[in-house]
Amino acid sequence: MGEKRTGRMAKSRLGRAAKLGGLAAGHAAREARTRTRTLGKDDDAKQHAIGEAHLETARRLVRVLGTMRGAAMKLGQTLSVIDVGVVPESHRAQVQAELAKLQHMAPTVSFAQMRRVIEEDLGGPLAEFFAEFHEEPIGAASIGQVYRAVLPDGREVAVKVQYPGIADVVRADMKNMGMALKLASKLMPGFDSREIADEVSERISEELDYELEASNHKAMAREYRDHPFFVVPDVVSSLCRERVIVTEFVHGRKFTDVVHDDDAARDRWGEILFRFYVNAPLRSKLLNGDPHPGNAIFLDDGRVAFLDFGFFKRQTQSEIDVQLELLRAVYARDADTLYDITVREGIITGGREMVQPLLEKYDAVTWWFMRDEDVTLQPDTVTKVVLEQAEMEKEGFGRITLPADHLVTLRAFGLVLGILGQLRATNNWFRIGREVIFDEAPVTELGRIEAGDAVPDADGATA
Repeated sequence: MGEKRTGRMAKSRLGRAAKLGGLAAGHAAREARTRTRTLGKDDDAKQHAIGEAHLETARRLVRVLGTMRGAAMKLGQTLSVIDVGVVPESHRAQVQAELAKLQHMAPTVSFAQMRRVIEEDLGGPLAEFFAEFHEEPIGAASIGQVYRAVLPDGREVAVKVQYPGIADVVRADMKNMGMALKLASKLMPGFDSREIADEVSERISEELDYELEASNHKAMAREYRDHPFFVVPDVVSSLCRERVIVTEFVHGRKFTDVVHDDDAARDRWGEILFRFYVNAPLRSKLLNGDPHPGNAIFLDDGRVAFLDFGFFKRQTQSEIDVQLELLRAVYARDADTLYDITVREGIITGGREMVQPLLEKYDAVTWWFMRDEDVTLQPDTVTKVVLEQAEMEKEGFGRITLPADHLVTLRAFGLVLGILGQLRATNNWFRIGREVIFDEAPVTELGRIEAGDAVPDADGATA
């Protein structure tokens, strides 16, 4: 039995590898055909043809990555919030819409198979633990599916269940990451996701342990219990196992719904996301490393619920201190201190001739929350930031080596920026960030609510 199963797994991985290889070759062939067909044509015709080729590549990439799990799926979700700057403007929205499908896209497995996993882990039939259990999944995570159920005491719950045999599939699919990265670079030149992919691969083994994720989730729920606008649903500890997590169910809207809200609402959602993913970890030292749009639910009362804490890091105070040192140096435009910190931490090599250029590069990456003014983020903002990061090494900064904790933070930061860009949220991010970086008094309504200086009414506004 084990030999047969191993053979199926190997065949499955080889099949996906062949698809990726064929996809990469197909993109190259389409590029060649496009160049041939557009010889002598005007710029508009060339741009249209290039856009069509990229759109077809995005569609095929989504089809392949959408069938992969674990690390490969995480990469796909990362790509889904990165603006594809190489794609002509005429096709950029269509390509982005295709990649955005990866936010909620994952393979489905029959309920009969998933039921076996639940009953094996809980040690009894479903009816022993649930008064109701809906067989149709309400969502799919990178390594499992989510179901809606009701406990005997009447509480609605979400039940996240791992795909059977997923550990073997994840390890197999990680071997295909290299080809996925090469293909992704065709749409996003300059986006070096290899280091991020390595970090994802290392942490995916932790994500396979749902008991560890339940522990992470409980830590977040304790930290933000009774918070005025963050919601982390409680864990039902008695029903959590290695492959099953049960949490309280949350009713609300998805990110794809709120992007169509009016300007004021989108600005407010954006500030809440920024506070949770950027400000809050600097206070709590609990970093959610996977802030893709599918992990936020937007409630009717103006709060936001946050889900999925498998890709998670408990930061040390020393790690937080380094992050704050770097940010304060950039805020103060203190080039010498910034240089000294990056060299001390082994982030860069290079002589003191790099002092001023280094500050200029950091400023180019962090400008949007370093200016004391309202800034409207756009879908292409993250592309510009990523390209600036990629250019740092090319322009003589020596080898850039980010510590593992910086990689997790950088990935999370980039994803948050991508989400805020899709929202087209406007805020004075400078003032919001300074609350935690410099312990300054809040200047926004949400900041005053969070500090306890104002009380939200039933619609989430201050009273």
